[in-house]
Amino acid sequence: MAPLAHNYKKGDIMKDVISQVHEWIKLVSQVGIGLIALGVVVEIVFGKGAIFGASVINNLSQIVNDIGGENGFVGLIAILIILAIFQRNK
Repeated sequence: MAPLAHNYKKGDIMKDVISQVHEWIKLVSQVGIGLIALGVVVEIVFGKGAIFGASVINNLSQIVNDIGGENGFVGLIAILIILAIFQRNK
């Protein structure tokens, strides 16, 4: 077998792979958040079930309730903290 064209140290390849995976995850997260925002806007403009018969707003409300239990406010705060973490990492 021919040696690799690059002279990588032992840990450099793994660092490159982890960096690429991190960038991919960040990109997928940004696309997902954009699609959620688009779904909310479309549902506000065109009404419930405008996107494939699903209600984005109802799904988001359910997620907030699931995270916060009976008190949806706690779930809303948790989601805002998660979004702040995403914004910080940009």
